[in-house]
Amino acid sequence: MARLKLIIGNRNYSTWSLRPWLALKHAGLPFDERLIRLDDENFQQIVADVSPSRRVPVLVHGETTVWESMAILEYIHEIAPGAGLWPPDRETRAMARSVSNEMHAGFSAIRNFMPMNLRRQDLKGKGRGPGVDKDITRICEIWGDCRYRFGSGGDFLFGAFGAADAMFAPVVTRFDTYGVEVDGTCESYCRAVLAHPAFVEWREAALKEPWIVREDEVPATGSGSLACSPDHAEGAR
Repeated sequence: MARLKLIIGNRNYSTWSLRPWLALKHAGLPFDERLIRLDDENFQQIVADVSPSRRVPVLVHGETTVWESMAILEYIHEIAPGAGLWPPDRETRAMARSVSNEMHAGFSAIRNFMPMNLRRQDLKGKGRGPGVDKDITRICEIWGDCRYRFGSGGDFLFGAFGAADAMFAPVVTRFDTYGVEVDGTCESYCRAVLAHPAFVEWREAALKEPWIVREDEVPATGSGSLACSPDHAEGAR
């Protein structure tokens, strides 16, 4: 079987890259990695050579190219079904896919006002722009419901770590970075994600990156909104 190759953006900022990277690590699949700097002046030209959408992440497997994080997660599940990225039970699996796709498509306020930034320690209480509290409330509803109904087998949304946790991992980092206070159930879940060995590995590598992407940085004072659009802040990453 051809070796997998995952093309990602900066670990400090690229939420969409983090998601399939966690899934590959969890699945125990060996893969090569290529990082394209988001602030490279030739980013669009470089990424166009590997991604039809001109965005990262991209998974290359022999002659197959898969882009978009959810599609990559599904592809990983197909080649490693034993990894348990999706729950085996149909009802539970439907719930996991529903909340994962809700994360994929929604929560634009958090994306805009609370971009992922693993190195920043000065943003507690920042990023509370319009719509953020509503997004936080809905995310906590999802986490609480999943943990109550399906989480008895472990510390994650559906017990064991899976695709849904990979999808919500960047939100967990935001709650940590911006000091979002949550109830005990959600706090325990956040601790579990932040302690997952694959995430710890990603974060350690992110903190060593020397690059600063100015337009993805939130000021330590003021409302915390980006100078760029929500799509630039995350959707293009």
